[in-house]
Amino acid sequence: MSPNQPLLPGSTLGVLGGGQLGRMFVHQAQAMGYFTAVLDADPDSPAGLVSHHHIQTGYEDPQGLAELARVADAVTTEFENVPAAALAALAAQRPVSPAASAVSVAQDRAREKAHFVACGVPCAPYAVIETAEQLAAVSPDLLPGILKTARMGYDGKGQVRVKTPAELAAAWDSVGQVPCVLEKMLPLQLECSVIVARGADGAMVHLPVQRNLHRDGILAVTEVYEGNLPPALAAQAVAAAKSVAEGLQYVGVLCVEFFVLQDGSLVVNEIAPRPHNSGHYSQNACDVSQFELQVRTMARLPLTQPRQHSPAVMLNLLGDLWFTQGDAAQIPPWTDVLALPGTHLHLYGKRDAKRGRKMGHLNITAATPEAARATALKAAALLGIDAF
Repeated sequence: MSPNQPLLPGSTLGVLGGGQLGRMFVHQAQAMGYFTAVLDADPDSPAGLVSHHHIQTGYEDPQGLAELARVADAVTTEFENVPAAALAALAAQRPVSPAASAVSVAQDRAREKAHFVACGVPCAPYAVIETAEQLAAVSPDLLPGILKTARMGYDGKGQVRVKTPAELAAAWDSVGQVPCVLEKMLPLQLECSVIVARGADGAMVHLPVQRNLHRDGILAVTEVYEGNLPPALAAQAVAAAKSVAEGLQYVGVLCVEFFVLQDGSLVVNEIAPRPHNSGHYSQNACDVSQFELQVRTMARLPLTQPRQHSPAVMLNLLGDLWFTQGDAAQIPPWTDVLALPGTHLHLYGKRDAKRGRKMGHLNITAATPEAARATALKAAALLGIDAF
């Protein structure tokens, strides 16, 4: 088959990683008539439980990778920390998107920052710290700052706030003196993100700019409607996200996260080489969701510009909601929540609720932004989520 020929329904699409993003990808692929294969070592992985094929091995297991290449016509990933070497090995036999080269940039904050600079996209002032000499040479202008491990950090993990050179040195010791990036702390007004999809032919589409609220380093609320950000700022974010994707020659769905500073300027924070929590609203508020875009990019189907038909709010549902009455898990009041108009519940099929664990999300759609927000606040109150 020609590498540019579309993979039509009836083909098998494979995904490395069995978490909730893989599960939602599998559901979307199946809805479009594809067979699916998941590689994940966990026998109870959310995606593995609903897929046609579940290959229960680690990401670097040669036999597992060979089996995935045998059953799948193309492969993607749902998790940025899948070893880039595994993607590269699969790419020798099957189309893989995103490519190992792009994922490896997203896996290393130092390379990620360098890529932003190369693309001309502004980011926070930073310094790479890999040696004691680099630590000693850090400019005082970067303090106070946030020390972030260069690899394996997400949802606020691997990050330490520091105010003085002594605190910086202690923080670097506390993370094991692994390679890190120190970012200057900037006066933030809000956070936002853009999801772009880029095809192998270079075609690119995007979802509307998402306004995000994080709590304890984890996305809590996303609000998407016309006017959620000033139009010029939204256009700047979209252009920057497309520049980042183009610079990587990216194929697939990419989320680019931004900070909006107190002065109204925009700086890029980080990228996620996959669908993203902040794009979940698209399942119910857009005519093409982020997961359909993922299917289309990997199957080399045409990309059409998604249209948002309803203002939307997304609430992240963490395992804490199961423990609002104490230490014994209680099922949240889904009946009361679903009695609210425009509520759409998405649970991830995880057997056990744990504090801090992503268990699902709630999308709220309405005819107006005000109505969506009002309903979302009612749902939050029912669930024990802090108002926003």
